[in-house]
Amino acid sequence: MSQDAEGVPPAAPLPEAVLPGPPVEVAWMSEVELSAGTIEYDDTGGDGPVLVFLHGVAMDGSVWAPVVADLRRDHRCIVPTLPLGAHRRPMRRDADLSLRGFGRMTAELLERLGLDEVTLVQNDHGAALALAGDNPRRVARLVVSSCEAFENYPPGLPGKNLRLAAMVPGGLFVAMQAMRVPAVRRSPLGFGWLAKRPLPDGLVSRWLRPLQTDPGVRHDLARYARNARRSQMLEVCDRLRSFGRPVLVIWAPEDRVQRPDHGRRLAALLPNARLTEIPDSYTLIMRDQPQAFAHAVREFVASTTGPGPLAGAT
Repeated sequence: MSQDAEGVPPAAPLPEAVLPGPPVEVAWMSEVELSAGTIEYDDTGGDGPVLVFLHGVAMDGSVWAPVVADLRRDHRCIVPTLPLGAHRRPMRRDADLSLRGFGRMTAELLERLGLDEVTLVQNDHGAALALAGDNPRRVARLVVSSCEAFENYPPGLPGKNLRLAAMVPGGLFVAMQAMRVPAVRRSPLGFGWLAKRPLPDGLVSRWLRPLQTDPGVRHDLARYARNARRSQMLEVCDRLRSFGRPVLVIWAPEDRVQRPDHGRRLAALLPNARLTEIPDSYTLIMRDQPQAFAHAVREFVASTTGPGPLAGAT
């Protein structure tokens, strides 16, 4: 694959997947080399405002497909797959896979891709929160949607179950093999409380395949899950007080994994935040209510202009 002057492979087209059964979002991904390892990403291209979408644990960037399909009409959408279990390339053994390490990884990704004035859009995981408190120079706006925060870390029943499995030798392997059974992955221990409407089986199977088949990927996720501590998230949230740029908090009041009151708490904590609650949804609002989610992001980006005052920015 050819590379540009920065050493970053160009964005690749998105061919349609020819697969049996229901359609599954499959992309031909570009790659960028970070200090932690190789990160795959999709870039829609275009001259509009730049949106960078960050996914949660045991998912890849395709979780955002319904929203990206809408917003790509007037925005440049970049969707990386972070090493949270659905990635296909294991990270280096010395990679920092802590919560704040994921924030630094995201900052390095923005730098390597030469992105500025970015709107960072996060769901489920806390990488964007960690970045906002650590290194916000390239981030013009932040969209935080139904994600782990405050005391809810690891989040809910799925997060705590994952950490427990990672603490037991061989536990993550057994847990992921159990997810081959549809009833298990649709249960509250799996994806059952993350989306109010059933996720496509083919899509979830693809998310889980690296964890089920690649010891290196399991090692990456186990390192992250084993070291997840509530004190880390509380520290990350406390640092958000210095993030003065516009923030949109999108929350699901019926969420069963991320606490419904945490959206209001984040909006009150961040100096320049507004709150939008989207009903009839669980954590994966972009799947349950993609049109409402895309509308909220589009309106937010259009109504805010560039970075505002930010204490400590360099």
